[in-house]
Amino acid sequence: MSRAPRIRALALALALLVAAAVPAHAARVADLTRRPGDVPRRLVGYGLVVGLDGTGDRSFAVAGGNTPTVRSVVNVLRRFGIEVPSERLRARNVAAVLVTAEVSPWLRSGGRFDVQVSALGDATSLDGGTLWMTPLQPGPDAEPVASAQGTLELPQDPAQRGRWAAQSNRGRVADGGVLETDPPAADPPVARLNLRQPDARVADRIAKAIDAAFGAGTARVEDPGAVALDASKAGDGGLVTWLAAIDTVTVSVEAPARVVLSKRDGTVVAGGDLRVSAAVVTHRGLTLRIGGAGGAGSEGLVDVPADAPVRDVVAGLHAAGATADDLIAVLGALQAAGALAAEVVVR
Repeated sequence: MSRAPRIRALALALALLVAAAVPAHAARVADLTRRPGDVPRRLVGYGLVVGLDGTGDRSFAVAGGNTPTVRSVVNVLRRFGIEVPSERLRARNVAAVLVTAEVSPWLRSGGRFDVQVSALGDATSLDGGTLWMTPLQPGPDAEPVASAQGTLELPQDPAQRGRWAAQSNRGRVADGGVLETDPPAADPPVARLNLRQPDARVADRIAKAIDAAFGAGTARVEDPGAVALDASKAGDGGLVTWLAAIDTVTVSVEAPARVVLSKRDGTVVAGGDLRVSAAVVTHRGLTLRIGGAGGAGSEGLVDVPADAPVRDVVAGLHAAGATADDLIAVLGALQAAGALAAEVVVR
């Protein structure tokens, strides 16, 4: 195994060890819930990324070069009083992109936010590009409410070096968006808390923690996704101030039985002290045997003792050369067979 994969495997093992060592933790009510109406505004726009080093949309492959990207460049230049025939343009340094963002419903005009940029055409990389000023709107037929521009930041692959470390047709512009209009008037605040992740046990703990801080009967579990509050206890400070105080209440919650896998780079994070019962999984030349002697055997055989923690299973698979897709398939098979009592989330 080369040095880079070995370092990644060690980092994964350490991350899993830290996650599994803390089965419960303290969290604020604000970290576990959100207010009714606290729904982010989703914005979208069509724009151009310029300044690419020959990695933009390959318009030369089309007769006459009359592609959407070229037409967009012609329209932009026309706004500045410059007329250029579309057949004269070969915009290899330009890429048509879709710009998306999620904005807090409480953000006011002048507020900044991050935007995500993804290529629409056949650009091979957006590395070194700059997003041209792009109007953003909440829907296809709506009026623009924000704009975005700036230099792109691309996701880096630590396993790559040099130019190939930033070959991606997606990127981000940090604080590249600016809200230009205030959001619609919000509804009056409601004395209820909605859980970010509905869970009856967590809702019950939130209600009990609020009652302990503000008196019995202050909070009541409506369902696994909501906790109702007695607004009559808000006092003279008003409902908003009272809700802000409730947000600071500390709740002891257990780490969820969940394994999160990144399809892009194979990163694995496990919550809680997750363990795997006896099972055998065979996938693309890899054989995982839980209940064996332990260690990585020859020809893709991985032996792990019974009732082993997930971190040992992942470390053994990495030592045997498992890819991100292999990890997803094996852990998903363990869950389906009942050997892994946890939710497997692939992102």
